[in-house]
Amino acid sequence: MQSKFKIKLLNSKKMVSDNKSVAYFFAFLGANMIRGWYIGSSGMNAQQNRLDAISNNLANVDTAGYKSDISVSKSFPELLLRRTQADGVYKTSVGSADVAPIIGKLGLGVETNENFTKFEQGSFRSTNSASDMALSGEGFFAVQTPVGERYTRNGNFLLGKEGILETKDGYPLMGENGAIHVEDDKFTVNEDGMIYSKDGELIDRIKVVRFDNERYLKKMGNSLWSSNDISGEAYVAEGFERPKMMQGYMETSNVNVVNEMVKMIEVNRAYEASQKTIQSEDSMMSTLWTKVAAYR
Repeated sequence: MQSKFKIKLLNSKKMVSDNKSVAYFFAFLGANMIRGWYIGSSGMNAQQNRLDAISNNLANVDTAGYKSDISVSKSFPELLLRRTQADGVYKTSVGSADVAPIIGKLGLGVETNENFTKFEQGSFRSTNSASDMALSGEGFFAVQTPVGERYTRNGNFLLGKEGILETKDGYPLMGENGAIHVEDDKFTVNEDGMIYSKDGELIDRIKVVRFDNERYLKKMGNSLWSSNDISGEAYVAEGFERPKMMQGYMETSNVNVVNEMVKMIEVNRAYEASQKTIQSEDSMMSTLWTKVAAYR
């Protein structure tokens, strides 16, 4: 025996009472449930990218000169849901009106917009080592790598076998006249970056550079950055743009461990919420197709 159903379709006054129309209606609902899967999955992807950035920040909390990353997300345009041809319409002397035409807004998901580097100044830690230096202010050391000149805030330098100041990876620290050669670790560096030997002889001046748009520098790993068309080419910092040089100190990372742990908890909760959304949509979809099969 066939059952009779009366369903009021969205945006229509037509009343249907056959099994075929019921199946079409449930298929329409199923298509909207699939949209829920994509919305939930976009939220999970965005939270995963945030978690990757937070994990990287926590892993580099003890890296000298490290600058923390922030994953920035943006939402897709929202839809305004409005009831049409539904209950709540009442007559007036000049026509009709709806007591509650606006249902609400429907979000369509989010996506990761960019990974933003926060170039805030880190704190200073005394090392009492002549080869350790820190920059108090905006700017970068220049080092020479096999792929060209790169830039860093990590001032933990070493005195190489050939008397060259270099990074832990062996990249020479650049002065304004090329790689910096010193005889021993008895040299001194003033606030302007001038390097003097133990006899008071001027050796070179440390090359400190700036950029037009530093926030667009690209991270290369090992505390190195590279320039691009958006950041602009490096230029030697002079005058008020030149940061103060501090010998015998290292700049620590600007990662706040407490804040990062709080963000990690928020990310985990948001990820679980998106995950439960997908699970609920999947459960409703399973129930929907079971009923559709029963009506055929």
